[in-house]
Amino acid sequence: MDTSGIRLFVTAADMLNISGAGRKLGLTSSMASARLSKLELQVGADLFHRSTRKISLSIEGAEFLPYAREIIAQEDAAFAALGAGNAHASGTLRLAASSTFAQRFVAPILPEFLELYPSVNIELKLSDTQVSIIEGGFDLALRNYVAQDSSLIGRKLADDTRILCASPCYLEKYGTPREPQDLKNHQLLVFMNSTPRKLISKKHSATFSFPAINTKPRVICDDGASMRIAAEAGVGICMSSMWNIHTELKKGALVRILPDYQIDDHAAIWLVYPKSNVLSAKVRVFIDYLIEKIGTPPFWEK
Repeated sequence: MDTSGIRLFVTAADMLNISGAGRKLGLTSSMASARLSKLELQVGADLFHRSTRKISLSIEGAEFLPYAREIIAQEDAAFAALGAGNAHASGTLRLAASSTFAQRFVAPILPEFLELYPSVNIELKLSDTQVSIIEGGFDLALRNYVAQDSSLIGRKLADDTRILCASPCYLEKYGTPREPQDLKNHQLLVFMNSTPRKLISKKHSATFSFPAINTKPRVICDDGASMRIAAEAGVGICMSSMWNIHTELKKGALVRILPDYQIDDHAAIWLVYPKSNVLSAKVRVFIDYLIEKIGTPPFWEK
């Protein structure tokens, strides 16, 4: 299959303009149209809906797009590995990440990265609800679990230590739990679809869970930033990552609960990307940059 046609398709999908994509790649409008028609003939489907005023991706085009992006990324990476073609970091890097983590740690360091790599653009998909990397056509994702998919590779960025916490105003009103069993008498703020985590202690042999199986949370939330804000406002006791609440802990807006107990889940933040023999230059330099700026040990625990 002619990858030049695939590159034209990806560019046209990003611009929603076939003629404009052709000009960007040094092709006339007629050449671009002919090359795209040849690709559609090869794949056996119309990749765009065309009208006199605009184009849009067809269902088949939307399904083909993430695989087309990967083909182009692999071609660029292969030439870069051989010292040929465009070996420097360039192009659009598509990153999927937790909105809460990205707001605190990724967005603030983007200006320096963009200055270091002026030919790289960043497209962010931010949500605490995780999306498919392959189907979404992402180059890289930040996850808080090891990649189980055999088509993905994971590289550890930092440990993800979690603790139980609440605000001073909440504890003043409802009291401070001294033992895990005391939690059943408190308002709990829990992340949506999370499974109970074990609470273990070197001082105590008994094992508990948060939240307990027979405990009904008072508030359920699917956004880490909102959960932090709610806990600080006095909604209840929550389990949160240190990276999410380290500033509030230092200034006393949140207080650690049951400090003798640890969350037994060995959580970590992972950089996850599609499996390939060679990483594209734009992904490689961004991974290195994140490790340098955030890395292990993470600065919020130093």
